[in-house]
Amino acid sequence: MSLVIVTGGSRGLGFEAAKALRAQGHQIVLVAKDKDRLAEAASQLDCEYRAVDLADLDAAKKTFEEILENIGVPEILILAHGVMSAKMSKTLKTDNEEWRRVMAINLDSVFCAVNTLAAPMAEARNGRVIIFSACLGRMSGPGNAGGLAPYRISKAGVNALVRNLAHETGLGGRGVLVDAICPNHSRTDMGGPAALLSAEEGARTAIWLATRNFDLNGSTDQERLTGVLWEEMKVIPW
Repeated sequence: MSLVIVTGGSRGLGFEAAKALRAQGHQIVLVAKDKDRLAEAASQLDCEYRAVDLADLDAAKKTFEEILENIGVPEILILAHGVMSAKMSKTLKTDNEEWRRVMAINLDSVFCAVNTLAAPMAEARNGRVIIFSACLGRMSGPGNAGGLAPYRISKAGVNALVRNLAHETGLGGRGVLVDAICPNHSRTDMGGPAALLSAEEGARTAIWLATRNFDLNGSTDQERLTGVLWEEMKVIPW
């Protein structure tokens, strides 16, 4: 049984990932902002939770440190929290407030979580870090199309963070795996009711990454690669 921390765990993709891993017998800690909704989600999974506004980096760091001290170092860290930018948030139409709102949640708080929680995982040479990114953050493909600038750029930053951290931790050679995923358009509060995939389907790749067999000398991408962007359990270009 592994200790699993899931941010954005009160709903959507984070909750579905946590639910699947809890069903496998893992110990779960949910982290999210909405305390009432978080408490209900934790009750359903019979697990612990911590409520914090992840945009407040000092509060987030304090919460992560408290988890480390009182619960332990996670073996699996899933960062599933995030926000969408305003519809008309093109680069030249976005104000400072909207830019900072999106960056604070989508990128800054991801750095804070990784910086605080993944450090002892790396020291223990044991862990998997899985971060929900987006295909809109790719520098090849739809990520170049413009519009939704804060969201696209924040997710491009997440992709860069994942790649950098994976190289810093030895690309799996030191016991730590770091990966980004594109969950595709899923039926969540952000994705809306018309999305093609259910939240459960959108979380499948994260669940697989948390539990896959990893072998540096494996013959397939699924066995030997980390530090990449995954979609439907396949590597896609950055």
